[in-house]
Amino acid sequence: MSESIDLNRRELLKTAAAFATVAAASVAAPRAAEAQDQAADTLHFFPAGFKHEKVQTSGATINVVRGGDGPPLLLIHGAPQSHVSWHKVAPDFAKDHTVVMPDLRGYGDSSKSPDTPDHANYSKRAMALDMVEVMKHYGFTRFPVVGHDRGGRVGQRLALDHADKVTQLTVLDIVPTYYLYTHVTIEFVQAYYHWFHQLRPAPVPEKELFAQNEAAKARATDPIQIEWLRTASTLENIHAMCEDYRAAASIDLQHDKADLDKKITCPLSTLWGERGPMGRIYDVLAIWKERGTKVSGKGLPGGHNLMIDVPEQVVAEVRALLRTS
Repeated sequence: MSESIDLNRRELLKTAAAFATVAAASVAAPRAAEAQDQAADTLHFFPAGFKHEKVQTSGATINVVRGGDGPPLLLIHGAPQSHVSWHKVAPDFAKDHTVVMPDLRGYGDSSKSPDTPDHANYSKRAMALDMVEVMKHYGFTRFPVVGHDRGGRVGQRLALDHADKVTQLTVLDIVPTYYLYTHVTIEFVQAYYHWFHQLRPAPVPEKELFAQNEAAKARATDPIQIEWLRTASTLENIHAMCEDYRAAASIDLQHDKADLDKKITCPLSTLWGERGPMGRIYDVLAIWKERGTKVSGKGLPGGHNLMIDVPEQVVAEVRALLRTS
C-alpha cells in the first residue's frame, strides 16, 4: 500500500476522532455480533420467510437478504443505499422467484475492502465478481439482474464480464459511466455534482459527507431513510462509497474503454424516471442501444428511485422482460 494511501487512512482516523463527541457510535466499528444483529433487523421491511445471511466471496463478505422460491432474480441497489431499497418490489417478485438482494461491498452491512492506489477493490469488475460468487453460493449459475444506480453499473459489468451468467439485465435510471465521463456538460455537472465531489482525494469528501449525514440522521423520520443512514452515515461506509466513485472515474473507465466494441448480448431493458434529470438530459434509450444488441426501455412517472416511487410499474416491466427468456 502506498504512502499516500496510508496518509489518507491517518487523516480519516483524525476525522473520526474530531467527530467522536457527536457521533462516536457511528464512527466506531461495531462488534461482529452487534453488526449481525443490526443487519438481521432489516428483515422487518420484508415479508415473513425472508432470511438474512453473510456470504464470503473471494474479495469480500457480502450481506444478503433472500426470500421466495423458484428461479433466481438478483436485485442490486444503488448509492448510498442498501438491499432495503427493494422492500416494495421484493414481495411481488418472491411470489415466483428466489429473490437475492446483496449489499455491494463497501455498502450497507457488507465488508469494507482495503484501499489500493488504483481503487481496484471498488471497481465494478470486483463488485460484479462478488455477485457471481454470491449467486453461485445459492446454486445459481445463470440469472437475471435488476440494478439501480450504482447497481446498474455493476449489472452492466456483470453482463460484459460474465455473459454466460446473465440471462436478462434491467438498469434503472442510469446511462453508462463511460458515456457520462466522456460527454461532460454543464447540465451533467449541475445535476450530478456528487460524481465530481466524491472522487476527490480522501479525506476531503469523507469529512463533508460525514457532517451532512449526521445532520440528515437528526432530521430523518422515514423508516427507510433511517435504515439507509444507519450504515451510510458511518465513516467506514462513506469512505468505501467515495472509493467506489474514485474507481468509476479511473479503473472503471479503463475497463469500459477496453470493452467499447463489446456488446451486451442478453435482453437489456433501461427504465428511467420522467421526474428526474437523467431522462431530461439524455436520450437514455438511444445511448443504451449503443451498448447492447437487444435493447428496450421507457421512462416511468417517478424520480430516481423508481423501485420506490412506482414499484408496480417496475415489477411489470421486469416481468415482461423475464417472460422473453
